[in-house]
Amino acid sequence: MFRLDYLSCVLTIISTILVGRRCWEGWLLATVNCVIMCVIGIKTAQLGFIPANVFCIVICVINLRTWRRAGAPSS
Repeated sequence: MFRLDYLSCVLTIISTILVGRRCWEGWLLATVNCVIMCVIGIKTAQLGFIPANVFCIVICVINLRTWRRAGAPSS
């Protein structure tokens, strides 16, 4: 059986490293990880994971958009 908790662990480590290196892909992976954490929360009936990770998804999307705009060439 595929273990979402192990996948989440790996995504957390990789996304943290990428964000630390100022790579926007880190925010994308962090967003995917938050979705996985919501699925884990639903499957294990730990519903407290859901609002926290929905909040994190919103923050990741805002940060990703900000980083992408900052990297775009100005006209």
